[in-house]
Amino acid sequence: MPLRKSWRWIGAFAPDMMLCVAQARVGLVRRSWWAVWDGKTLHEGTRAPFALQLDEGEPIEAETGPTWTRKTPLRVRGTVLGRELDAPGLLDESHGRHPRRTSWLWSAGAGVTTGGDAVVWNLVEGMHPGENTVWVNGTPHRVDPPRFDGIEGVADLRFTALATRAAKENYLVLASDYEQPFGTFTGSLPIAGELAQGFGVMERHEALW
Repeated sequence: MPLRKSWRWIGAFAPDMMLCVAQARVGLVRRSWWAVWDGKTLHEGTRAPFALQLDEGEPIEAETGPTWTRKTPLRVRGTVLGRELDAPGLLDESHGRHPRRTSWLWSAGAGVTTGGDAVVWNLVEGMHPGENTVWVNGTPHRVDPPRFDGIEGVADLRFTALATRAAKENYLVLASDYEQPFGTFTGSLPIAGELAQGFGVMERHEALW
C-alpha cells in the first residue's frame, strides 16, 4: 500500500515579493522549507525566520480516491526579511495515499484583471481534476482541467520566470525531481478574463514516494 502523504503550502504573490512556506510528511519522513524572492534575490531555507498572518477566504475541496485537498485564497501579512508584506496568496492543504509514482504540473497565482477584478487561481494537471478553481473577488468558480505547456504556461496564460527553485533528490525508496519558479503571468484566465497583472508560481514535480 502507498505511504500516507500530507503537506501544507502557503504562497504569497506581490510585484516586489513572492514567497512560499511549506511542511510535508511522507510516511515517517518530515520536511519543511521556505523561499522568498525579494525582487532581486532568491532566499531559501528549511525553517522560516518570520511569521505570517493569514486571512482566509472561501476554500474549495476535492477528492480523488484515497486523496484529498483543500485550497484557500489568502491575504498574507507579515514582516519578511526586514520588509513589510501585504499580498494575496493561496493555502494548499493535501493528504492521502497518492500512487507510488506521482507527477503533476501546477500553477498558483494572484492578480488583477483589466476590468479591475481581484483574482486568485489554482490550476493543475495530474492531481485532482475537481480542484481547478479561479476566485474572482473572493468567489470561487470551478473550471475545467486546463492544458499545460510544461512550466511555460497554462491554458491562455503565459509565464515568465524570475527566480527558480529546483532540486533532484534520490533516497532510493523516496525520490523527487521538481522545478517551481516564481514569476509573472500574462494572458487570460477562465471565467475572469484578461489579466492586467499576475504573479505566482508554476511547478513541475515527479515523485517516487
